[in-house]
Amino acid sequence: MKTSTLLLTLGFILNVVVLQAQETNTSKFNIVAYGGIGYTKVINDDAPNYDLNVNTGDLLLSYNAWKTIGIATGLGYSELSGNGFNTNGNFYQERTVIKIPLLLTLNKDITEHLIVTGNFGFYGQTIVKDEFQYIDSIEKDVYEGFNFGMQLGLGIGYRFDERLGFGVHLNSQSDFSSFETSNNATFKNEQKHKNLTSIGIFATLKL
Repeated sequence: MKTSTLLLTLGFILNVVVLQAQETNTSKFNIVAYGGIGYTKVINDDAPNYDLNVNTGDLLLSYNAWKTIGIATGLGYSELSGNGFNTNGNFYQERTVIKIPLLLTLNKDITEHLIVTGNFGFYGQTIVKDEFQYIDSIEKDVYEGFNFGMQLGLGIGYRFDERLGFGVHLNSQSDFSSFETSNNATFKNEQKHKNLTSIGIFATLKL
């Protein structure tokens, strides 16, 4: 997925959620955006495990159902890359994953300007690009399907005014189920991402 396509998609989602929030009780809605870098361990059934670097971002719409606790969903986008080894030999892998989370969120003002945010919940995700680059060949769309997992995040930040805040965020997630190789793959395997950890920045906007 090209960066321009991703930005257009996120912009469209942002416009939709803002319009929907304006038609309801806007004081209970927040838009939360995360972006970070990190790593994950790829756990294989029939191949050696290996690590991948991660660039990740989430765009969420949160509804404050209680005083400091809310419910959120949205879209997550991750790019993973790194080196590994399987029955075909050494490879460099590039993978793009789209995630849809369902979360409980924490939004608490510690002082007039200091804020704490958090999230906990589950997600489903799918691979939209998967490329293995060997010494003399390239294999595409190696893994397919959906899998599921659990995530946990915590952030601390500064609120500039009643609506807008920025800060630093730490996120961790692990898959419950595995991706399977496609019918066109040159080998058979199942794998999942464990202990995907990222650190970055977040922005929150009250609607």
